[in-house]
Amino acid sequence: GAGEVSAYRAALERTAEEIACARPTAVNLRWAVERVLGRARVALDGGAAPAAVADVLFAEAKRMEAEDEAANRAIGAHGAALLRQGSRVLTHCNAGSLATAFYGTALGVVYAAAEQGKIERVYADETRPVGQGARLTSWELARAGVPCTLVCDNMAASLMAKGEVDAVIVGADRIAANGDAANKIGTYGVAVLARHHGIPFYVAAPTSTIDPAIADGSGIPIEERDASEVLPVAIEGVDVWNPAFDVTPAGLITRIVTERGAFEPDKLVY
Repeated sequence: GAGEVSAYRAALERTAEEIACARPTAVNLRWAVERVLGRARVALDGGAAPAAVADVLFAEAKRMEAEDEAANRAIGAHGAALLRQGSRVLTHCNAGSLATAFYGTALGVVYAAAEQGKIERVYADETRPVGQGARLTSWELARAGVPCTLVCDNMAASLMAKGEVDAVIVGADRIAANGDAANKIGTYGVAVLARHHGIPFYVAAPTSTIDPAIADGSGIPIEERDASEVLPVAIEGVDVWNPAFDVTPAGLITRIVTERGAFEPDKLVY
């Protein structure tokens, strides 16, 4: 009845907002939620019963899954074209099949390049404090048969100084209109190191990650997480600052790679 539909709509809106707010820095999470919710609203306004709306939601999610894989494969192709044979690539955090519907963004570039025989080795930053590089990226690369070396975050500078890194490829959670890019904490430091050592620094992300409403990185909200991730057992008198992301200025980014191509940050197409 009407009451059931009204209660369903209210629960749907409430759940959608809860999901969208779970990752305030990542703009394409809200983009995805709004897209699916829009389909549900149209179906409900058209008189669909909750069970039928659930079918609409599932179908839209499957469409988005297929679109995401296609976009990631396109990102991979555009990014692989930037790499030379025998490339040694450094990554930070996880932007692979575990972080996306399939194939990945930054790791999608690695996988596409590996298929072309271009990847000699991937150096995976462990990515403190949660260890996405250690727990996810290195595992994923090993499963895919891509040569991988896990390094602590604070070893990247020495690795670059030894001439062992040819390119850095990372993902992004939100990209401002000017090309500033928010990614997992520690990415900014890697970009500074790459610039000092003359190493190209690539950001790989779908256009849904670009937020044209935000002029530059200073407007990107940065999620702060629980102190226990850094200090499992609290020490009296010790505070912990634990931002989950940082912003890499566009001036440190060589190219932003999307499903539409590889762009200089100030010439980004979206």
